[in-house]
Amino acid sequence: MTVIRYVAGLLIALLVHAAGVWAVPEFARAVDLFLVLTVLYGLRGHSLGGLSGGLAAGLAQDALTAGPFGLHGLANTVVGYGVARLTQRLVIERPSGVLLVTAAASLVQQAILASLVLLLLPNRELPEPAWIGLRALGCGVIATAVWIATQRWRTGAESRRLNRGKPLRLD
Repeated sequence: MTVIRYVAGLLIALLVHAAGVWAVPEFARAVDLFLVLTVLYGLRGHSLGGLSGGLAAGLAQDALTAGPFGLHGLANTVVGYGVARLTQRLVIERPSGVLLVTAAASLVQQAILASLVLLLLPNRELPEPAWIGLRALGCGVIATAVWIATQRWRTGAESRRLNRGKPLRLD
């Protein structure tokens, strides 16, 4: 069931990314929905899930963009594994923690991408520093909003499940 939810999230990220780039060409510079998906999946705390989720999201992003294939795949794999290992050691139960972890993961991902570009590519194009901070903030805000929505949905589903077994009372 988790794999089905992850694939659905990946499809949603693909569709929203494509629609966002179509509507606003600077959308991809400001927000990385694939990183958000990687971090949210890594927050579950499974190392292999963080690795495979980051790899799938990164390769999907590489296939969608015109850049070299594999750069985002490697960066998101490292980030997904790092977030999963961090979650195993820390308890992240507040929205502020999700915001901080996602913003830090975005900065780490961008540092990995910049290192790979400098080492491997002949024409070196690095993002402007203002976009780095904006992207980290945008990813953090989106991840926090999605995390809050899923927590509320889970709480509501749990209360509906518990109330389903109770008899009706007419007071």
